[in-house]
Amino acid sequence: MSGPYNILIMGAAYGSLLASKMLFGGHKIHHICLPAEADLINAEGFRVRLPVKGRKDPVLLDSTKLPGKVTAGGAQGVNPADYDLVGLAMQEPQYRSPGVRELLDAVAKSRVPCMSIMNMPPLPYVKRIPGLNYDALKPAYTDPTVWDNFDPACLTLCSPDPQAIRPPDEKVNVLQVTLPTNFKVAKFDNEKGTAILRDIEKDIDAVRFDPGDGTKIELPVKLRVHDSIFVPLAKWSMLLAGNYRCITADGMRTAQEAVHTNLAESKSVYDFVFDLCVMLGAKPTDLVPFEKYAAAAQSLSRPASAARALQNGAAYIERADKLVQLIARQKGLSHPAIDSQVALVDARLDANRKKAAAA
Repeated sequence: MSGPYNILIMGAAYGSLLASKMLFGGHKIHHICLPAEADLINAEGFRVRLPVKGRKDPVLLDSTKLPGKVTAGGAQGVNPADYDLVGLAMQEPQYRSPGVRELLDAVAKSRVPCMSIMNMPPLPYVKRIPGLNYDALKPAYTDPTVWDNFDPACLTLCSPDPQAIRPPDEKVNVLQVTLPTNFKVAKFDNEKGTAILRDIEKDIDAVRFDPGDGTKIELPVKLRVHDSIFVPLAKWSMLLAGNYRCITADGMRTAQEAVHTNLAESKSVYDFVFDLCVMLGAKPTDLVPFEKYAAAAQSLSRPASAARALQNGAAYIERADKLVQLIARQKGLSHPAIDSQVALVDARLDANRKKAAAA
């Protein structure tokens, strides 16, 4: 079958970036989100500001003016079997919250093709990587039991490479893209799911957008479907050399500072994770060389979301840092900068939990 498809996306912030591209194909998208977000999206749709090379101002994508249809609501009363594809676009700790947890479990049992757009790969996706002790990786997850009923063949990972923020002084249905790179998704272990991804990839490639001046321009941020399950893991090196190193003992720093303050250490961490992915089965061409990432990091003028969440008192954040550390240990490897960063994040989270418990 080819589209238009019914697509369920759990999450409406980062999820609206991929949704904005899918809407060009005429697909129907339903976001699961908080009541205030849902009311706003149902009333006004959402807006995505997208920088385009060679244009001074970003292009504004308004969901109400695109061919597809977008709706939003809470986690209750949703039947995953009504959808052709499910996208997971929340942070990993959110999947254990009441309502969301039950919906995720219904998604697992429905066997509807499910694509994660998290920095933290769901445990069933990690099970597609051969030769690991998966039980020993559970401490990296906020609650690993939420993934128990997934069939790894029905779950894939899309690397959330494009960077975007919700501007703090605007409504919650506005997303500003800060780094317009491509989403890279590994194919499913079943053909039905992969065929849907390839249809959506073609739809997004075909888009020519009129920004209001009568010209038809190509837009950045494509979906790229890859045969290798290791392509989305290219993000791991970036997360450990950049995102998590935004977290400092007494606060946070920008991703640009995290990478460029001590470039030699950043490269050492990056290359360690790169080599680990190769050891797991990735080809070097599946991954991104450090120089390319370091150049992109020059424009990352904000702290990563994990650092911002910690700074705001979060008791739980995604722990891709810990996941990579635990996988490396299984291969008899460790890196002192990664070990000290993981210990620092553990300590900051512990302090946040104690503070929350005392409040």
